[in-house]
Amino acid sequence: MSTAATACVRCGAGLGLSQEYCLECGLRRPGQGRFGTAPLDGAPLAPRLAALGVVALAGAVLAIVATRDPDRTTSIQTAIGGSVTVDVPTLQQPKAPAAWPPGEDGWTVVLVSVPKVQGRKAAVDVASAARARGLQTIGVIDSSRYASLHPGYWLVWSGRYDSEAEATGALLRARVFTKSARVQRISR
Repeated sequence: MSTAATACVRCGAGLGLSQEYCLECGLRRPGQGRFGTAPLDGAPLAPRLAALGVVALAGAVLAIVATRDPDRTTSIQTAIGGSVTVDVPTLQQPKAPAAWPPGEDGWTVVLVSVPKVQGRKAAVDVASAARARGLQTIGVIDSSRYASLHPGYWLVWSGRYDSEAEATGALLRARVFTKSARVQRISR
């Protein structure tokens, strides 16, 4: 910036030493701005973009060189005939949910009630998860087939008991899997 006071080239108003813009007409004073940069008015953009591209390219090359591992070699292996027998462990099929004994009444611990609109698979998935957590005798029943149950749900149950007291005794183990477990009487 100039150190001497000058006049605005557009309107002729006086400009102070550190004044970048004319207070009368708003024209920017020609030359470098406050931060030592020239205004972009009329400056060609192509050289600036070219310089930016060179810097980006240099950064990419530097990143590739810095991350390359010169000690790493790649070998190609080719299989040529012969046969090898490999022992493959057999996968255990997931155990199907237990069925409630036909024609029998009793008590159980209901882990969850899955609305039928979500499908039986959702209930079977919960039963599998409960079995994986160590609960025994896990089953899925259709609540619409039992008079003692509210219809429209797949009930995931754990254990069949002759008395409410026995079912209540098993409730604590079931609540490790789900806090909403409850004791329920099952009757036709």
